[in-house]
Amino acid sequence: MANLSAAVKETSAEVAAEIDRLLPVPNTPERRVVEAMRYSALAGGKCLRPFLVLQSAALFGVERSKALRVAVALEMVHCYSLIHDDLPAMDNDDMRRGQPTCHKKFDEATAILAGDGLLTRAFGVIASDECLFEPAVRCQLIAELSKAAGMSGMIGGQMLDILAEGMDDTDLPEIIRLQQMKTGRLFSFACEAGAIMGKASYEDRQVLKSYARDIGLAFQITDDILDAEGDEESMGKAVRKDLDAHKATFISLLGIEKAKEQADALSYQAIASLECFDEKADLLRDLARFIVERRS
Repeated sequence: MANLSAAVKETSAEVAAEIDRLLPVPNTPERRVVEAMRYSALAGGKCLRPFLVLQSAALFGVERSKALRVAVALEMVHCYSLIHDDLPAMDNDDMRRGQPTCHKKFDEATAILAGDGLLTRAFGVIASDECLFEPAVRCQLIAELSKAAGMSGMIGGQMLDILAEGMDDTDLPEIIRLQQMKTGRLFSFACEAGAIMGKASYEDRQVLKSYARDIGLAFQITDDILDAEGDEESMGKAVRKDLDAHKATFISLLGIEKAKEQADALSYQAIASLECFDEKADLLRDLARFIVERRS
């Protein structure tokens, strides 16, 4: 997977450079919140969601420089969600990506505002005239991103996750729905964004939605496995918190071995779904394998 590793590193560098450009620090008192936004958005994540945006866009011949703005907007939304996830009222985490979480580095109020700032900036990045797609395409991207991040997507999934804490009767379909909303919808937007930018056919969009659904679930199952088996140093955050919180997960319902089998099956299914794109989708296939083989 050397090609995948190089491509992901290239994406990470491009995204970081663009975020640096889009979030200049003002010489005014509110600079503190911008510094907090930059602290979390430039913390060196894997940038898998931006990578999916760029790769799905490439399937339809969309210029990389144009797709990059959409990729960066999605990364801003993702980073906002991590800031808020780590807050004392939510998961109450002290470490993220190997460094203190935003509210530990700054303070809780600043962290809340930094998350809000990244979320609102993301939509401005797509809406701006610097985003060189026609207005109808920009509007569709904004509409789909708002659905993916909102009450029918990530936010709704987070609410279900909170409600599920300590509940013994949560079953597998409920966990799948929860994770498809909380984690999967941003993956789905990442893949659909390329199709929207490239004005792809309905059939091609459905293929990418299917791929995204499978890798999204595989990603979350692997996260649950790593939470149970991983160590804090390699993960860059606390582990075994789901177990301590008595949270229903794929591990608690399936056990480690069956969960690994399910993740592998989803990865294989995602790879098979891309047959219509031939070799153009090779990096997307490699990503589906990486998601279940990763160790952090």
